[in-house]
Amino acid sequence: MAVGHSCAQAATPADADRFVNAINAEVRDYYAEITAAQWVSETYINADTELLVSKANERALSRLSTNVEKAKEYGGIPGLSPATARSIGLLKLQTPMPAPANPAKIAELTQIASRLNAAYGAGKSCTDESRPETCRNLDQLSRTMADDRDWDKDLDAWLSWHNVARGMRKDYVRFTELVNEGAREMGYGNAGDMWRAAYDMDAADFRKETDRLWKQVKPLYQELQCYARTKLDQRYPGKMPKDGTIPAHITGNMWAQDWVALYPLLQPFPGVSNLDVDAALKKEGYTPEKMTRRAEDFYTSIGFPALPASFYERSQLNRPRDRDVVCHASAWDMNLTGDVRIKMCININEEDFRTIYHELGHVYYYLAYNNLPPLFQTGAHDGFHEAIGDTIQLSLTPAYLNKIGLSGESRESKEAVLNAQMKQALEKIAFLPFGKLIDEWRWGVFDGSIKPDNYNTAWWTLRRQYQGVAPVVPRNEGDFDPGAKYHVPANTPYMRYFLAHILQFQFQRSLCQAAGHKGPLHECSIYGNKEAGARYWAMLQKGTSQNWQATLKELTGKGEMDASAILDYFAPLHSWLKQQNKGRRCGWEGA
Repeated sequence: MAVGHSCAQAATPADADRFVNAINAEVRDYYAEITAAQWVSETYINADTELLVSKANERALSRLSTNVEKAKEYGGIPGLSPATARSIGLLKLQTPMPAPANPAKIAELTQIASRLNAAYGAGKSCTDESRPETCRNLDQLSRTMADDRDWDKDLDAWLSWHNVARGMRKDYVRFTELVNEGAREMGYGNAGDMWRAAYDMDAADFRKETDRLWKQVKPLYQELQCYARTKLDQRYPGKMPKDGTIPAHITGNMWAQDWVALYPLLQPFPGVSNLDVDAALKKEGYTPEKMTRRAEDFYTSIGFPALPASFYERSQLNRPRDRDVVCHASAWDMNLTGDVRIKMCININEEDFRTIYHELGHVYYYLAYNNLPPLFQTGAHDGFHEAIGDTIQLSLTPAYLNKIGLSGESRESKEAVLNAQMKQALEKIAFLPFGKLIDEWRWGVFDGSIKPDNYNTAWWTLRRQYQGVAPVVPRNEGDFDPGAKYHVPANTPYMRYFLAHILQFQFQRSLCQAAGHKGPLHECSIYGNKEAGARYWAMLQKGTSQNWQATLKELTGKGEMDASAILDYFAPLHSWLKQQNKGRRCGWEGA
């Protein structure tokens, strides 16, 4: 258990070392219990598991609150070792859900958090509540939007899911009040300030840093949005709004966060490249487990260890038929010592195939830093954690897919390159503004600049400003459209995904240099390259034992995040988009 120190005698560096050692021991003692409760609450959604995870979270937050208070005795001691000083600083950041010290408020907060998570996981749209066969879950509604280009059917699916979130609003207002109170008790202005403090820099400076990175990539996104809008205008004559925005429901994705489903409509040279991975997966008889083992093969090819047998025994790879589950893909470290898992409802398609590579990036990060003290067992910053698997995704080149039998002969013609880049851009570049705006919205909610009676209006103002995306039907404050995105009711910080989309290209450029790759960055795959793998594994092993700037510099030679690698990677497509958009009126109102 954690130790305190008598106020009558000044604490020493040795006392601080003992305190940190006790905290690390305590985390190891309790981690498996709370993680098991969280796992069961998402893979067996019912009132009982909701109670179990609520009580486990309550106990965990109470322990954290007590330990943060005790840590104040040691924070300003001169002569602390760097590891102890860093551990004390990281202690306050162990949860994105800071709780007030008041036990009743801790209980209330964890109950609300459990309700919000369960409401999302069990969410369905039913035309007749008494007839289950009339209900559609998120998977079914998302398939409609991805596979059907019918304007009205897609709008119905979009509305059906977004309306599910309406009941979350009241809980979310109270949730915000409680986490803000907890953050203030820890010495932060609000929960948003606390989240930004996790980046080894001043919270205000971090906000400027994300703005700087967005400015680097914004011109490429604007060209893509303009091109996509033109094609959609041709597909839906007379239906597109005149303000330059793209209707949210016709992007092929429930949240318009990627536009990959629009690739058949937007591909520059139809029929040139043979990249129908969906059909190849089905033809080759892939199952969820076979897809996962194929992803594991990539990691082992670069020298990473094989996954433990328990991974396949305990992961959720399929949607169960007998119960509600949270199908949102996630990776789990269950005990800090090697019980790693993923939770997905894998469909046999390219999107889920690529997602598995992403989730295994988390899993291998867990395994790489499992030998560190628990307070250091996380990413250099949370964007690193998301970028690991995304970087590996960049190596899923046409040549790699051909090598594993999931595409035809790779042809490096200019037309084939542009097709491949368009498909990637519809995932990676289309995502960038969405990745930034979710936490822009939450930071505003936390600091009070976005009031509860303006939640939805502010949400769509940011969607318009950053993405050039808007709903075609009126949305009002009876709606709670932010709640339709998992990470909002689950209280998962989202800026990590924006940062990951910057870092993955920066990582890839360095790994390709280590692999001795010559040629354009977009042609590089590190599959099978042990030198690149060794460099990558060395970075993963550092966890958060040092500031992220040092870890980044060790891999890339540069201690700051840099989006120039994205521009290098997509240079062929960027030039082509500029040519296609020449003479067109690009941009949108509200940008």
